[in-house]
Amino acid sequence: MYDDIDLHDDISEILVTEEEIRSKVVELGEQITRDYQGKNLLLLGTLKGAVPFIADLARAIHLPLEIDYMAISSYGNSSHSSGVVRILKDLEGPIDQKHVLIVEDIVDSGLTLHYQMEVLRQRRPLSLRVCALLDKGRERVKAVKLDYTGFHIPNRFVVG
Repeated sequence: MYDDIDLHDDISEILVTEEEIRSKVVELGEQITRDYQGKNLLLLGTLKGAVPFIADLARAIHLPLEIDYMAISSYGNSSHSSGVVRILKDLEGPIDQKHVLIVEDIVDSGLTLHYQMEVLRQRRPLSLRVCALLDKGRERVKAVKLDYTGFHIPNRFVVG
């Protein structure tokens, strides 16, 4: 099925193809465009993983918007959450007059996202929602609501 794709030795299968991702980004962009018509939209990416997704998503949203980034970590020096969440890079400006859409590449335990949302709620944005390309949907450490979801994937380590 994937004869034309050269898989790295450590990758056993492709969960979502590049074409499926492209199509889903367009679909999400259309939905977000409808939902945020006439609103002051800020796309908030979580560094570093969300950078490619937020760039593609911003091009698929046909509205004026701003983009900003936060770097937040709960992983320490491993691939497993340490349970301690830290802000490594904060926003460039205030968000109290903006509709904030957090853009995540993948949501796993929910710990980092929950912490980020609590911090942002204290800054009183006009609205706060979440868009995730990938949702592992496993038993979350913290409950978080995803308003826009690209794909639900199994609870496995993924790359790409």
